[in-house]
Amino acid sequence: MAREFQRGHKAKISDLTPGTDLYVGVQIAGPGLTFDISCFGLDANEQLSDDRYFIFFNQPKSPEESIQLLGAQAGDTESFRVTLDRIPANIHKLSFTATVDGAGQMSQVGPGYIRIVAGGEEVVRYAFTGSEFTTERAVMLGDFYLKDVWRFAAVGQGFDGGLEALLKNFGGEVAEEEPAAPQPPAAVPSFAPPTQTAAPAPAPSFGAPAAPQAPQAPQPAPSFGAPAPAPVPQQQIHNAPTMAAPMAPMAPQGGTVPPPAPAPAPYGRPGGQPQFGQGPGQPAPAPYGQPAPAPYGRSAPAPYGQQPPGMAPGVPQGVPQSGGGLQAAVNLYKEVPTGRRWTAQNKQLVRVDLGDDGAPVLARQGSMVMYQGKVDFGYKGAGFAGRIVGNATGQEMQLMRCTGRGQIFLAEDSAHLHPIELQGDSICVSAERVLAFDESLQYEVRRIEGHGIPGGALFTMLFQGTGTVVVMTHGTPVVLPVTPTTFADSDAIVAWSAASQVIVSSQVRLRYNAYPGHSGESVNLQFRGAPGNFIVVQPYEV
Repeated sequence: MAREFQRGHKAKISDLTPGTDLYVGVQIAGPGLTFDISCFGLDANEQLSDDRYFIFFNQPKSPEESIQLLGAQAGDTESFRVTLDRIPANIHKLSFTATVDGAGQMSQVGPGYIRIVAGGEEVVRYAFTGSEFTTERAVMLGDFYLKDVWRFAAVGQGFDGGLEALLKNFGGEVAEEEPAAPQPPAAVPSFAPPTQTAAPAPAPSFGAPAAPQAPQAPQPAPSFGAPAPAPVPQQQIHNAPTMAAPMAPMAPQGGTVPPPAPAPAPYGRPGGQPQFGQGPGQPAPAPYGQPAPAPYGRSAPAPYGQQPPGMAPGVPQGVPQSGGGLQAAVNLYKEVPTGRRWTAQNKQLVRVDLGDDGAPVLARQGSMVMYQGKVDFGYKGAGFAGRIVGNATGQEMQLMRCTGRGQIFLAEDSAHLHPIELQGDSICVSAERVLAFDESLQYEVRRIEGHGIPGGALFTMLFQGTGTVVVMTHGTPVVLPVTPTTFADSDAIVAWSAASQVIVSSQVRLRYNAYPGHSGESVNLQFRGAPGNFIVVQPYEV
């Protein structure tokens, strides 16, 4: 019985079938649409370094015939024969793609699939529909890839450009030339099905069983290589540099998403907007491995192991030029008052001021490391309904309610802390990444639908309103814009804009999580959204 794959599922070929002579069938159709279905043979850098391994209607086989285009048969729009043990060593991936020939979008396609057949038995099927795509004109359906052994991955990623843009994305070049002259019909190989007659022909021994639906009518030959209207330039997502954008203010849930802000300065350099977790008026953090800029009115410290400029040799580093002593040493680590309610003292410590307004703060139990003034700490219960939700979702928060007047210093396991000020907008954060927040903020559990996980869903916390929430990360995070192909590990994701659409992508079935050689990438999240949406990722996995 065939295994039903979801987008992102991966498996070793040897776990699916002991054979290496495989049939790959693709079924895709849409009203008024024609498709080019191709296979790209890519090198270790996922580039088409040898164009003889671009298999399409004008080049139906590779030099050693390890990849062959068979045509429409057994209910499939297009089919291939792949002989894994004959693929040369310089080919590390086979990417099967479908592109719209002419006008149209992938959102118009009906139910389709890519499947693998071995020994006349279907072993894997990945099904998709047009509702999974929007304006894309191409889709990467599935990959055979070499990672110590050959494996198969259900990809299902849309691509805005057509066949030419996809070819350029893989490092190939589009040659403008006349279509190849028709070749005389070759003899049918022994493994292929006989010529179609009035009755359906039996499937080949290695190939696909006959499908219940009737074969589709032949489509007109695509005009590959003929002059075509100039395509609209599309951003090459996979070739673009990684972006570390500051979080742009988001519209309230259900409102209009503002247009994207101008391109920010590189992460860790001064820019027009504060970086993630950087309060207004605070200096931007220095790039990793470089000295941090000095606070206003203080001189910059010398690099570790070097004497500051103008200091006499032999004077211990850290001693100010005005002299040594205990007071001079502790002055380097004095608290940083800014007059704001929330102030980051350093990367791992945040201070909150409780003033005359009497606005309470909710903080994770046990996170207080010191306080000054008259402050009361009380247990904040979630209530009976809240405990049920927390136990079922893993998002229950053990909180304390801080009231009174004074200053509270909060920290948690040396995690990096980032105060995020909301001004009528909203953000989604996992509960385990929240240190503290203003009680004036509204918060609730949000359900993320998905397949292949216990209960069929994941959960996160939605914060909205006016106030500050302090988010914890392991190390310095990166803020990335949401694109049509943005995926994040469920352990590494910290937060994202509430207007983003989130889809759970399970890489493997849960009952296979423990088998030897498992990749460890079990559940990913795919993000979609209009320009201006973002995700926050930490450099850490459980």
